[in-house]
Amino acid sequence: MTDSLLLTIIIVAVIAVVAIAVIAFVAKGRKPKTPYTSERDADDSPSSAAGTEPGETPAAGQSPDGTVLTEEPPVEPAAPAAPALDVPEPVQGRLARLRARLTKSNNMFSKGLLALLSQDSIDEDVWEEIEETLLLADLGTEPALELVDALRERVKIEGSRDPLKVKAMLREELLKLVDPTLDRSYLPEPHADRPSIIMVVGVNGVGKTTTIGKLARVLVAEDKDVLLGAADTFRAAAAEQLATWGDRVGVPTVRSHIDGADPASVAFEAVSAGIDQEVDIVMIDTAGRLQNKVGLMDELGKIKRVVEKKAAIDEVLLVLDATTGQNGLAQAKVFSEVVNVSGIVLTKLDGTAKGGIVVAIQRQLGVPVKLVGLGEGPDDLAPFDPEAFVDALLEG
Repeated sequence: MTDSLLLTIIIVAVIAVVAIAVIAFVAKGRKPKTPYTSERDADDSPSSAAGTEPGETPAAGQSPDGTVLTEEPPVEPAAPAAPALDVPEPVQGRLARLRARLTKSNNMFSKGLLALLSQDSIDEDVWEEIEETLLLADLGTEPALELVDALRERVKIEGSRDPLKVKAMLREELLKLVDPTLDRSYLPEPHADRPSIIMVVGVNGVGKTTTIGKLARVLVAEDKDVLLGAADTFRAAAAEQLATWGDRVGVPTVRSHIDGADPASVAFEAVSAGIDQEVDIVMIDTAGRLQNKVGLMDELGKIKRVVEKKAAIDEVLLVLDATTGQNGLAQAKVFSEVVNVSGIVLTKLDGTAKGGIVVAIQRQLGVPVKLVGLGEGPDDLAPFDPEAFVDALLEG
């Protein structure tokens, strides 16, 4: 054997040994395949998962079911859900309720008048009874005498005793006293550069703050953007009460968190906020004041003057309790002198209230009743409709 042949054999043998070593090393580094079994695989035994065959080890970035895993951003805590807002009842529903409640509470008024007017013979004693019935209904002395004189003349001329004709005659004369020609709009004309401003006044206990909350619901139902000003800084929790009413229908409230804050300042800030936020209407609540407290009434005048440095007040609504009857007239007169009342809100007109007070107040002040409160419910406030009111008085 030659030296060259021997060298070739040695080289081949070395190469073979190296190759065997490499193969063994690679084989040792690989893990044997074992089937992957999850609880779902054991229960459901699917033939294949999305992207991964049974028996295969999931690739990097895959879940056991073959879904490609991606790094998710940290989950932010969910913002608290906004509270559900009340949906105010449409105005027509309120008017229907007004008629129903007045019908119930004034049956004796209507039945008494119609019975007296339908008698075969109406002498002076009967006319006195008619006048007394009208006075008991809080109609007021002057309006009652006017109505009796008008009825006397018509009965004399027409000579009818038919109940339907008598009722129609009485309806016409009552409607004249209620005066449907008065402007009863409670929505001031809109302004291009500022909100309409409504100031609400009244004595303690008439339901003034509650009335403002209910009126806010009426305005929201008519698609108005409203802001409330809690300028009643004397009564504890008055601002909280007003804000609660506003929150129910999504209406913000400007208030002071300082006890005894200057009410004129709060009112001014409310109007400023209304201008900045471009709302439609700003309503200002004021402290319930006794009309015989000169200092308090002067302060009410101050609120009006301070507000009008920012914007003119379009409407001053006086809230009166209908159950006070003729006593409410003195209140109305003083408030009208101090802040130029432009409209009346008559609360508690259901139940024991006597409908004639509407005529008496309008006659004395020359100011129309614009809204009436019908009860304790959130939607128990309605625009005053003269014809619906008179019809309700005469039902029964």
